[in-house]
Amino acid sequence: MVKKRKKLTKKKMNEFKKILEKEKVRLIDELKEIEDGVLKVSQAESSGENVYRDSYADSGTDTFERERDLSLSRNVHDILDRVNISLQRIEKSVYGVCSHCGDDISMDRLEALPYADLCIECKKKEENTR
Repeated sequence: MVKKRKKLTKKKMNEFKKILEKEKVRLIDELKEIEDGVLKVSQAESSGENVYRDSYADSGTDTFERERDLSLSRNVHDILDRVNISLQRIEKSVYGVCSHCGDDISMDRLEALPYADLCIECKKKEENTR
């Protein structure tokens, strides 16, 4: 049985485009802030400064914070990629369509996660196969 797709209205598509563009700017700013912090720490290390002569605990804390920042950076990059893909899908008029099964992605799902590219059923299947 083939489901009849309900195409998003042009108005709704433009609303999602604005949301995604705003999110893209926010993510780029967040990424810059994270990477600036990591870069500052890396520059201090590469200059040969040894601010930890007396405390291995401080060194461990900074290592933990640097790893945390790198993990956050990877996550932000991933979401930014997904936002960019969603913007491309809007341009191709396939936004709101599950990239796996071709069914519509529910409006509730898109409103909660505007860069979703899988319907809830396909997302559940994907998570169960991990």
